[in-house]
Parts: sequence; structure tokens; C-alpha cells
Amino acid sequence: MIAAGVALLLALAGAWTYLGPGPRAASGETTTVMLARGSGVGVIGRTLEDAGVVTSAGLFTLAARLTGAASSLKAGEYEFASGAPMSRVLADIRAGKVIRRAITIPEGWTSGMVVDALNAEPALSGTVVEPPEGAILPDTYDFQRDEPREAVVARMRAAHDRLLAELWAKRQPDLPLKTPHEAVILASVVEKETGVAAERPRVAAVFVNRLRIGMPLQSDPTIIYGLTRGRPLGRGIRASELAGDTGYNTYRIPGLPPTPIANPGRDALAAVLNPPRSDELYFVADGTGGHAFATNYPDHQKNVERWRAIERQRAAAAGK
Repeated sequence: MIAAGVALLLALAGAWTYLGPGPRAASGETTTVMLARGSGVGVIGRTLEDAGVVTSAGLFTLAARLTGAASSLKAGEYEFASGAPMSRVLADIRAGKVIRRAITIPEGWTSGMVVDALNAEPALSGTVVEPPEGAILPDTYDFQRDEPREAVVARMRAAHDRLLAELWAKRQPDLPLKTPHEAVILASVVEKETGVAAERPRVAAVFVNRLRIGMPLQSDPTIIYGLTRGRPLGRGIRASELAGDTGYNTYRIPGLPPTPIANPGRDALAAVLNPPRSDELYFVADGTGGHAFATNYPDHQKNVERWRAIERQRAAAAGK
């Protein structure tokens, strides 16, 4: 009788430890714990007890086995609320509710810039090989602590490949672009030519029109890429550079540059694969952050003169 009572008390105590409030956090309202890959349930229990998340590694291990969770606990970085019941801790680890971190890749970044950002993120691990220019999709990507940098790049490339295949399948039938890679090249030029999202289709149409008639693209960002591989030039383009031959100078070479000059986003890719119908062949900055477009050279020259007048006014104001 006494033994049965003791057993009942022990069972009740175990149930309370499992279902009732857990330990308070040593400081703050949460405790962060890293569960290493390959850790068995016993190691996980001891890690949680050492971190002050559960009161008993043994009871955690027993509960994990009795509930069938022992073989499905997920590695990763977890954040547990102060006083979280052991049952909640076990459920979260079983469900893999790890801390999600994120890295954002802006549209128009070069692959070198992407690698720099990944290398600067201390929560990632391992080395990374710079992917080909234009091979990743700018977006925000979640990752876990200690995830390999190469794994993040692989997801960026897979996202790019999926989107490109989807958009290529829905492209206009008469485009002067022979392959998906050529579409990426042109989209990268469009991406670097305008920071105004609403202008991308119109800029894309200008370049598509030029390709159709064999007219050089004459894109300044291609010159800059040939000089700096996409890093900021920090000054205006010189006349000698307009005439120079880097292989990327689209004032001199016919058609597209040999590779993308950046990683274009979804909107730029969509714009070059389904540009609006127009006769426009020219555009120049209009002083507002956007561009003035023209269908013929005389009108374009008028727009250029307006832009030069704005530049002179700004230079005079800066000199006062």
C-alpha cells in the first residue's frame, strides 16, 4: 500500500514536472539553446538541463521516448520562454521551431556583393564560391544558425532557376532573345538602368526595340561593370571609357554584353520577357529620379539638353 502511494506520488511529481511551469530564465524572458546536429535524445536533455530550460534531463529523455518524439527531435537554435513547460519544450524541438534568421539580397547586386554579405553574416558557416553573375534571385532568405553559406547560395540559385523557367515559358513569341541566359543578361541591364520600378517595362521595351533593329544598347551600367565588375565607380564615366573596349562597352559592341552585369529581380526578368509594345528607342535622366523617353533622335536630343541644363543648375547651386 505504501509502495503504491509512493509510486503514485512519483508519477504525479513527474507529470507536474512535465506539464507544469518550467524553470525561470537565468536572465531576461527567454533562453537560447543550440542543439547540435547528430545529438541523441540524452545529449539534448542534458543540454537543456545545463541551460536551465528543463529541471531534469532524465525526465525529458523519458518523456521523449514515451511520446515517440525521441527519434524525431530537430537540431538547430531554439528560443524558449522563461518558465516554458517541458511538454512545450519537447513539442517545439519535435516540430523544429528553430529561430529563423534572414538575409536580404537587393535587386541589382552583383554576385560578389552577395558573397560579401554572406561572409559578413556570423551566424552562417563555411566558405562559399562566388556564383556566376546573374545566377541568383534577389529576395529575402531565411536560414538557421550554422547553416552552410553554400546551402544558402544553392537555395538562391534554385529560386532563380524556378522563376526563370516559369517566365521563359510565358514569354512573348517574337523576342530577339534566343535563350533564357540572354534574358537574364538583358534583365540585368534593365535592373541597373533604373531604380524606378514602374519604369522597368518601358526601359526593357527600349532595349528590345534596339536589339530588333541591330542598334547598340549604349548602356552606361555596362561600361561601369567592365571597369569595376559592378562595384560603385564613384565618379562620372570619362570620354575615354565611352570609347574604350572592355568587352562590356555596349556603345562599341553589338547586341548584349557577354554576361549579366548584376543579379536581376523578378520584375526586371518579367519586363524583358513581356515588354510593352512601343516605338521608343531612347531615354535619358529627367532630374526626378526617372527618365524621359523618345521615339526619335531629335526628341531625344531635346531631352538630353533639358537634363544637361538641370545638371548645370545643380552644379551652380552646389558651388554657392
